[in-house]
Formats: sequence, C-alpha cells, structure tokens
Amino acid sequence: MNLLIKNVNVIDATRDMHADVMIENGIIKEVGQNIRSEYESIDAKGLTLLPSFVDMHTHLRTPGYEYKEDLESGQRAALKGGFTTLCAMANTNPVCDNEDVMEFINEKVKNLNLCNVVQISSVTKNLDGVETVDFDKMIKYTKLFSDDGKTIENEDIMRKALKLSKDMNFKVLTHCDSEEEIVRRDLEILEDVGGNLHICHISLKSTLDTIREFKDKNIKFTCEVTPHHIFKSNIDYKVNPSFATTEDVGALIQGIKEGYIDIIGTDHAPHSMEDKKNNAPGISNIEVAFSMVYRVFKENDISINKLSEMMSYNPARILNLKCGLIKEGYVADLVLVDLNKKYKIDTSKFISKGKNNPFDGYEVCGEVKMTIKGGAILYDNR
Repeated sequence: MNLLIKNVNVIDATRDMHADVMIENGIIKEVGQNIRSEYESIDAKGLTLLPSFVDMHTHLRTPGYEYKEDLESGQRAALKGGFTTLCAMANTNPVCDNEDVMEFINEKVKNLNLCNVVQISSVTKNLDGVETVDFDKMIKYTKLFSDDGKTIENEDIMRKALKLSKDMNFKVLTHCDSEEEIVRRDLEILEDVGGNLHICHISLKSTLDTIREFKDKNIKFTCEVTPHHIFKSNIDYKVNPSFATTEDVGALIQGIKEGYIDIIGTDHAPHSMEDKKNNAPGISNIEVAFSMVYRVFKENDISINKLSEMMSYNPARILNLKCGLIKEGYVADLVLVDLNKKYKIDTSKFISKGKNNPFDGYEVCGEVKMTIKGGAILYDNR
C-alpha cells in the first residue's frame, strides 16, 4: 500500500519532529519535510503519528471460548486501540499445545487478514504443569511459550523450559503466583542455566525490587506491567494479579522511569457478564490501553517517547519484528492519535465482546484516530 501522511507530529522511541511520512508498498519510504508524491494523501495537522502498538500479552479466546471473544472481535478491538501485533496466550479449549490447534488458529488469522497474530504455545500439555509440550514440533509455529493463567509450580519443568529456550532460541513467558516468590525462583533458575525469560504482569514493589536486583547483576531478561496495574490502586475488582496498593503503583511508575520495566502488556482478558459475576479474573482493556497509559505517563512526567518505547519499540525488538519505529525501511505499522483529546471510557461502545472493565466513566487522555498496518488503513475514526 502507498500513502503520504502530511503535516504530522512524528514521535517514536528515538525522535520527536514535525514531518511528512511517505509509505510505499507497505514500507516507510521517507520521513522528511515537504515530501511530494502522487500517492493518496492524509492531512494530519494537529495529530501525532506513532508506531502502532505491539501487545505481547493478550487473550483472544479461540478456540473454545468464542462467547467471550473471537479472533475477529479481538483483532478489531485491538485495531481500535492502535495495536497491529498481538501475542495470544494458549489458555484456550482445547489448549494450544499441539500442531492441530496451532494450524486451526493460524488459518483463521490468515483468512481474516487483520492483525499480525503470534500464537503462543503452552509450556506444558493441557496447562497441567506435569509434562512439557513437544518443543521440536511447536517451535515450527512459534517462538513464544507460556502457561499463562497458571503458574509452573514444578521447578524441574521451568528449569527444562529455560534450558531449552537457550538451546532452541525461544522465549518463556512466566505467570507468577505467588508473585515475588516465583519471580525470584525463576530468576535464580535463569541465572543458573541461562535462557530467554519474560516475566508477565508484575504488580508489587517487592517484585520490582527483585527484578532490580537481578538486572543490576546483568542477568538478561524482560518484564512487563499492565495498563490497569499502573492506572489505579486498591480497586476491588478481580484481576490476576490483584490490584495493589498505592505504594506498589508508585514503585512501578518509578521502575518505568528507571528503565527496569521493559514493556506494557495489556493482559486483555475479555469475559462474559455471567463469567465475571462468577468471579472470573480479567479485564477487557485493549481498546483503551494506550489512553490509560498516556494519562498515567502525563500525570507522572514520563515522555511520550518512553510510552512508544514500551508499547512499540521494545516489544517489537523482543519479537524480532522490523516495526516499532518510524524510520525508513521499517514496516508501516502506524497509529495516528490526538494527544489533546480527553474522553471517558464507555464500555458499551467496546468492539470487544468483553465489556468487563471497572473504569467505565473514567477520563483518559489521547484518542486513536487511525490504525495503519503495512500501509493499509484498517481502522479510521477521524
């Protein structure tokens, strides 16, 4: 796809400038002043162009739980939120622990032709924590493995997974209950055997202290925080991990400022109203994740460049994708936003089947106006 975006504020992890951006065959061809072209032109005066967002932690619920979300509703919700790449967790029914389920999902994603979906495999068969999946077979489909939704309690299983992640070049995304204790255990195993570890959705000051300890020892791993765990504290709403204290939230924000937290992962977890009434943990947030994070960053004097680093550049780099920057030669996965727009979250307008969000009516900052994937406009809210 060919496109020329004119008069726009261009911001990514490395730059902040006023420019034109020319896209040719889905790739960023030129970023500069007064670019002339015969391509379709968008006048984006007053708006900001960011690299689109990359979510390393989301739940698309297919197969088996399509009443909560399906691949189309989840991807269209993501596009509304400015996301073009989604890493979908394996806690489906049947569990994504074999070739048949992986092929079923990939075929549906291909036919929809919306987002770039990276399907995650479970680490253990049926998420039971007892027997590992056939990594030799599953590595043909994915380089991400996680039992998210359940903690790998068996230390030998985690040790095996991390060792193989080094030998076979894949990444283990760990879900940790009890949080600080399991994070420390996993980091001690990592320090011992090596490997590629990503720690999901941290929420506690004590966990951050452990992460700081190991990063300061130059142990290589990455970690994430969700939008909701930095947005509010002490909320009586069922998510996993739970909403934490004001002190914890303050520590997480400080950890972002100091660079100890690498990415924002939404942990978008849509549920039906009935399931939520039955205490199912999770929040539907992918459509408002950027706006929630931007409000927090503005209130805490954290730059929009840092937001772009954590929501676009860092996850793209972890996944070895050539996106996440607005730079010549990069894939034209972009999002056009109005940074001055304030609005109230309205869950009744969610595209996602999941309306489960405790922040209905809360004011947030920054509205997605357009989402572009490979130069093609897939969401337009101008």
